[in-house]
Amino acid sequence: MRTSRLEAFSDGVLAIIITIMVLELHVPEGARLEDLADSTTGFLTYLLSFVYIGIYWNNHHHMFQLVRRIDGTVLWANLHLLFWLSLFPFSTAWMDETDLARTPLVVYGINLLAAALAYFLLEHAIFRAEGPDGLLRRAIGRDVKGKVSPLIYVVGILTAAVAGWPALVFYTFVAAMWLIPDRRLESYVAEHGLSD
Repeated sequence: MRTSRLEAFSDGVLAIIITIMVLELHVPEGARLEDLADSTTGFLTYLLSFVYIGIYWNNHHHMFQLVRRIDGTVLWANLHLLFWLSLFPFSTAWMDETDLARTPLVVYGINLLAAALAYFLLEHAIFRAEGPDGLLRRAIGRDVKGKVSPLIYVVGILTAAVAGWPALVFYTFVAAMWLIPDRRLESYVAEHGLSD
């Protein structure tokens, strides 16, 4: 099976997720600059979730440049990832509307962890579909960031349960870690003459 329909569908879902999140932002009541203060938490939680969606979109795009064969398991694994990502608008809005209360911060962390695990399962479904000589498997290598991220999410979730908002430090750290360019997949695509 070719990947073009899976990629197009995934791109569309991610675009809708971002649209829903931006529609959740509250417009200030007044017209003064000080009135923006009421929207600060909402904007910052939106920004964090937007960055996460951008990271997933970017990595998904690079991943499927190396994928040549998919099967039904890959399709379901991709839907599983999209399910968890589609909950970002809900968990983001809940954090914002409760002024970063503990339970919504825990739920947001669980949402981040579930999406990371779903991405891991998608990678492994692709590995299985393509066999031991698949390009993606060779390009990813040891995937240290992919293995460390869930551990940091767990620390963030535990911090949210005990202390509340400091959990955002851990959630933001993982996002920052993934924003640092990881050229493995891009390099592999360029090296092997692969492109869209």
